Amino acid sequence: MDRTLTKSNPPDAHKEPREFLSQLFRTAVRAADPLTEMKACLPPRPRGRTVVIGAGKAAAQMAAALESIWTGGVEGVVVTRYGFGCKTRFIEVLEASHPIPDQAGVEASYRLMNAVKDLTPDDLVIALISGGGSALLSAPPAGLTLKDDIEINSELLASGAPISAMNVVRKHLSAIKGSRLAAATRAKVVSLLVSDVPGDLPHLIASGPTIPDWSTPQDALNIVEQYRMKLPQAAMHFLRTLQAVAPLPDASVFSGHEHHIVASASMSLEAAADQARKAGIEAAILSDSMQGEARGVAQVHAAIAREIAMRNRPFSRPVVLLSGGETTVTLLGHGGKGGRNSEFALGFAIEIAGFESAGNIHLLAADTDGIDGHSDAAGAFVDGGTVTRIQAAGYDPRIMLDTNDSYTALAASGDLFVTGPTGTNVNDFRAILIT
Repeated sequence: MDRTLTKSNPPDAHKEPREFLSQLFRTAVRAADPLTEMKACLPPRPRGRTVVIGAGKAAAQMAAALESIWTGGVEGVVVTRYGFGCKTRFIEVLEASHPIPDQAGVEASYRLMNAVKDLTPDDLVIALISGGGSALLSAPPAGLTLKDDIEINSELLASGAPISAMNVVRKHLSAIKGSRLAAATRAKVVSLLVSDVPGDLPHLIASGPTIPDWSTPQDALNIVEQYRMKLPQAAMHFLRTLQAVAPLPDASVFSGHEHHIVASASMSLEAAADQARKAGIEAAILSDSMQGEARGVAQVHAAIAREIAMRNRPFSRPVVLLSGGETTVTLLGHGGKGGRNSEFALGFAIEIAGFESAGNIHLLAADTDGIDGHSDAAGAFVDGGTVTRIQAAGYDPRIMLDTNDSYTALAASGDLFVTGPTGTNVNDFRAILIT
């Protein structure tokens, strides 16, 4: 966890709206620090070894937190995104590519499998799993290659499918996801999870490397057809010949296993709401599991904000609207630069542009891991003047939105929100202040 995100005493929301929204983001990120919840979820020390494995954007920080509270010997290996590592004493931290897999991810996956395969029932495995693990754990099954895995992930990301659907496909095209990592050991597995999926379904976080579920290869095929994905021929053959069947929850190998959610969007939004109320601003949590096309979800949020600004309903001003979840972006052509949060922000800015009370509406949309898509920004601020500033810089906001080039537009208007990696990941954070 990046402790530089801490700051006390929220600023005046009316005079410093962006700093106020930034403070809510920092509060949400602090609430996603898994350390507190991890303490309550740790199992007793085993008679044998304690081996830690992990994958995700928060895996390194989770490993460091675990080392600070675990009594007794501990060893193991985790993999995180390039640039997301941190110093640990006993647990090795590897880095690999996200969101598109690379060879380092393949090698890391087999390091994790090898770390648990020879353990006994007297040993304990603590699995530290967070969002981003799906791409980082690249272990193509027999008949598929890393090139196939890269094509699969690229197609999934461009499809517009929600994360829940993408992860069903991923888990059936992997030698490590879909509970296969947990099935590789005879030791008890306790999974500590930082959720980035709407609804906090444990088997979908990082495509469930240690958590089984009842989905089937046919479910994956149905999703491929629904979203008109063009997967490699080897992947389709693998799904159709039922080679992709993952271990099911009633398999004896999972007997005695446990899992615990130690951080989630819901926890973060509640913390941000409490912080806003301490500053004298009422807060309303719309949902912690928003899904859908980013620009479409932005239209709905903007309509609610306009209604409040104009008619003081369904909430009274001043108020901050909070929401989480994970929107999606269906790429048009080759796409531009940006992520789902900057796309949401640009879409929102267009929807409030020219509105009489737009000067009273301020938005921050950002990814809690500090990186939005392929950019170096966490997301963006927007307000009633954003569209005018983009136009003054020589860009047409609607064209930039239609070409998925929100980053360029919002960089030109000076509205990007840059934090660097935060050390956690509970997905999107959106805060709309109406004064």
